[in-house]
Amino acid sequence: MKDLIWNITEEEAGQRIDKFLTNQQEDWSRTIIQSWIKEKRILVNDQMVKSNYILQETNTVTLTPEEEKNTEVKPENIDLDIVYEDEDIIVVNKPRGMVIHPAPGHSSGTVVNALLYHCETLSNVNGEWRPGIVHRIDKDTSGLLIAAKNDTAHLHLSDQLQEKRVERFYQAIVHGNIPHDTGTIEAPIGRDPKDRQKMAVTEKNAKDAVTHFSVLEHFDSFTYVECKLDTGRTHQIRVHMKYIGHPLAGDPKYGRTKTLNISGQALHAGSLRFVHPTKETPMELKASLPEDMTDLLDNLRKMY
Repeated sequence: MKDLIWNITEEEAGQRIDKFLTNQQEDWSRTIIQSWIKEKRILVNDQMVKSNYILQETNTVTLTPEEEKNTEVKPENIDLDIVYEDEDIIVVNKPRGMVIHPAPGHSSGTVVNALLYHCETLSNVNGEWRPGIVHRIDKDTSGLLIAAKNDTAHLHLSDQLQEKRVERFYQAIVHGNIPHDTGTIEAPIGRDPKDRQKMAVTEKNAKDAVTHFSVLEHFDSFTYVECKLDTGRTHQIRVHMKYIGHPLAGDPKYGRTKTLNISGQALHAGSLRFVHPTKETPMELKASLPEDMTDLLDNLRKMY
């Protein structure tokens, strides 16, 4: 794997280097980063630094993940819940807790490892560590994920995403009883200026983000909703629902004190609409709620 390089901007300056790097990849912990610093795999302006080094504007950070440099991403016989498959694409229902693709420090047990075992070919558009991956969902979000088996299909799907022609619907359980049945959250999302490990609604160094929601079921202290994305910002639904005072149940990063029995946020990518990349036919695919969210809803119906 090639060296990874970051040129530090004014907005990124002032952070500890270990904390900055944990924000760059979901699966990099402070412990992993600090070990790489000790092993001289991380340099600033080609010089060794300590893990508490404070980044400055114009610093260049270089990461050489030597441990993974000559490691091939290997196929693994992992069960996949396949919702649709043909010669161009495969759509899987990803379980909660499963990482999408390998990264330095986390090279096995991912969706990509499973796809490599199942598929004869995958697209190369996103490189050797993310073959076939057209879009992402968070590790602790379950639901539909499209992968491309060839570059033509991948580029066609990427164009649809960029042009906002892919419709993505998510089901979520949120804290609080939302008083209205529908709504649109239009608020820019960027790095949280107070906690760089999080995203937040902010005007600084942010991108436009739009989430539509409709209420599926009301409870006394919770609401079951469906969200439709116009944009695909990092943690968008989680950030937007927190912004309007209704964070996702079970969300370890943006939620309230854990009160429900679920590992990770109660969020499921349940429906996709797009045009098939080669057949040019409209596609609509759905995946049922995972068992933990179904159980949550059943319990809420009994409680309220």
